[in-house]
Amino acid sequence: MENVLDLYQRPEAAAYPLVCVDETSKQHIQEVRQPLGIVKGSPSRYDAEYQRNGVSNLFMIFAPLQGFRHIEVTDKRRSIDFAHICRDLVALHFPNAEKIMLVCDNLNTHKPASLYKAFHPDEARRIAEKIEFHYTPKHGSWLNMAEIELSVLSRQCLSRQIADQATLQHEIQTWQTRRNEQSATVKWQFTTDDARIKLKKLYPSL
Repeated sequence: MENVLDLYQRPEAAAYPLVCVDETSKQHIQEVRQPLGIVKGSPSRYDAEYQRNGVSNLFMIFAPLQGFRHIEVTDKRRSIDFAHICRDLVALHFPNAEKIMLVCDNLNTHKPASLYKAFHPDEARRIAEKIEFHYTPKHGSWLNMAEIELSVLSRQCLSRQIADQATLQHEIQTWQTRRNEQSATVKWQFTTDDARIKLKKLYPSL
């Protein structure tokens, strides 16, 4: 926990960007009947019956100091999918970084070993050397700022039925563009000193 909190207190450095990664899923719900036409003064009316149309996985890449985020929509949440996210961090999103400070949770796919499942050892090693992994503790995923940004995405964009992955990608792209244009970010204020006071019970008694 302190490792992540101290990382959040470092000043911005272009060569060492702070990046938070988290993921969630979105179930696609498709209507089986057309909703009734809207009548003035009455709420919209939908049939209670619906059809499940699969699930998409969403990777949130969030650089809070830069007010930048990118959401990658995938079919699954496998080691190989995470490895491709790491490659994109190095090759596309932060190509000039000397080392990316990556915050993520302890999910078994969030390991450098995932790179070797997806790429040739030389390529996997090249990517791994560009990323410094910082893990949130067990039951401490709230320390990951990407989780906060996913919450905003859920409230502003995903809190309704979305029929398919193509529609989901379009909606997310629109939301993402607007948020990046606003340079919206998270104002993190919880520090290591705060943790030692408010979470005193987590520390050993000496």
